[in-house]
Formats: sequence, structure tokens, C-alpha cells
Amino acid sequence: MTRSARHRRERVTLARLPSGVEVTTTVHSYEGPDDGPTVYVQAAQHGREINGTEVCRRLHDELPTTELRGRVVVVPVANPLTFDRVSYTTPEILDSVNPNMNRVWPGNPEGTVHQRMVASLWEYAGEADAIVDLHTGSPDMQTHTVFMEGDPGSRDLANVFGTDLLLAEQAGEEAPDSWHRRGFDGKLRVVAAREGIPAITPELAHNKQIVEDAVKTGVRGVLNVLRSLDVLDGQVIPTGEPRLARNHLGRVDAKESGLFRPAKSLELGQTVSAGDDLGVVYDPTTYEVLQRAEVTRDGILYAITREATVKGGDRLASVAVPLEE
Repeated sequence: MTRSARHRRERVTLARLPSGVEVTTTVHSYEGPDDGPTVYVQAAQHGREINGTEVCRRLHDELPTTELRGRVVVVPVANPLTFDRVSYTTPEILDSVNPNMNRVWPGNPEGTVHQRMVASLWEYAGEADAIVDLHTGSPDMQTHTVFMEGDPGSRDLANVFGTDLLLAEQAGEEAPDSWHRRGFDGKLRVVAAREGIPAITPELAHNKQIVEDAVKTGVRGVLNVLRSLDVLDGQVIPTGEPRLARNHLGRVDAKESGLFRPAKSLELGQTVSAGDDLGVVYDPTTYEVLQRAEVTRDGILYAITREATVKGGDRLASVAVPLEE
């Protein structure tokens, strides 16, 4: 006789707005009859990144009918404020100090709106044995999984999740200055690793749209993680040999504001060399070329902007630096 997992749905208050309106979300728990690890899965920290939410919905079609060991906690909409606005950050009027939710983990129950929201979710994530934080890159970013460099547990999760590209992220004293300036030490995966919880951030390509290939990658990846931890029976579905690289090193930014015309030959995932042409930024009124953008180091091109209007400091491209196993 199959002993199916027990599903429980809980409406949780994350914070309150000045009017007294509660910011709430739904937390799903799937608990098996036998002891095992707790895995925390969330999506939509950034509201326009909705493929992870669809991944959660499809997991719900399967998990209640399976034999689980342990517990799976799923939050399909981690940030309702950005979700309703289809935005990346929360409006300044609601949280002028911390507009990006994924910069303030583990939160503060007496802090700003985002800090309070995060503190509420950390009550679940902080008790987990592993964390999958589903994100969605732009249409111009290769699907990849980020893990904390030097954390074997996170590395193993990234490997079994099964994207073609794995990006190792340095943190703390090993990280570049730009990493600290951008507040990345408050990301969920960074804080989780610091607390001894293996965590990964899959970036499923394409935001604002439910894209079937991205969703399938996410569902397969989460199920692979659950199988690898013996939460679910079955073998991890192999996805080939991924490429391993380090992020945050090969970013190329616009030096001036204008229109960016990327080089026609660029393709995501291609190997590039320092000095390769990325395109030009030009003044749309005088046609003057303001910048001839070039690759700054050898590596793998995993992001290139196709949105032509850029401001000084905007990212034009990201190149991951290959690592030896």
C-alpha cells in the first residue's frame, strides 16, 4: 500500500503596510510518513521571475501522490509586493532602505518591510537541510545554477540540479569589492551556506513569461535534488557534463549612456576571448560612438543585453571564468 505524503497549506503574514493591509503568502508543506531531511523551495523573490512559480505548481501535482521521506516546504510567491507589480524590486515608498528582498537575509522582525518579510520566511528556510531558491534570468541569459564556492554540499546540489552551466560564487574575504558593494552578502544562498545549509540558486532563462523548457528544467532539477537527498525514491536523471565557471568577474558595463548595438555574432554559451567585440554604445542624437565594448577576459558568455537603451553602469554582458574541477 502506497503511503502518500500529507499536504498542508498555510497562509502566512509576512509584514503589514501602513494602512494595516497584511502582506501574505502561502506556504505548502509536504510531509512523508518516514523521517528524512527538510528541503525548502521558494520562487519569485523578484516578482517578474515567474517560471519558478510554475515549477512549484507542477511539483504540487506530483508531491502529494508520492512516498516522501522527510518534508518539503514550498513557497511559490516569496515576494507578493514585487509579484503584483511584475517588478524586480519593491517601490521605494514601501522600502526605501532595502528595495531588493534578496539582499537582507536572514531578515529582522523589527526592521524594514523586506527585512520583516524575510524574517518570516527564514523561520522555514532556516530549519531546512537544503534550500533551492528558484530565480529566472532574462531572455538574454543562459540557464545556469549558482552555488557557493568552497561549500561541497552546495556544489553537490548544483551538480544534481542539472543545468549545462554551473557558476561558483566567492563570498566573504574571497569576493571582489564589487560583490560587497552590491550587498550580496545578504543573499539567501550566501546566508544559508554561512549557517551550514547547502543552498543553490537556479537561474531559469526567461522572465515575465512561462516558458516550457525553463519550467521543465526547474521541475527536473528540484526532483533530482529530492532524489539525491533520499527524500524521493528513484535515480537522479543525468543531464550530461556541466561546465564549471566562476561568476562576477567578467562583467562588462556601459561606460556611457546611449543605445547599445550588440555584435551580430554573439551567442549565449559561446567561448570568448579577451578583446573580442561585444558591440558599440552610441549617442542616438549625434550617432557618435561612445564605447566599443570588448570582452575583458577569456571565458563563457552567459549574458548579453538585447535591450538597446542603456545607462552608464548598466551591464552589457557577463563572462564566466572557467574553473578546473
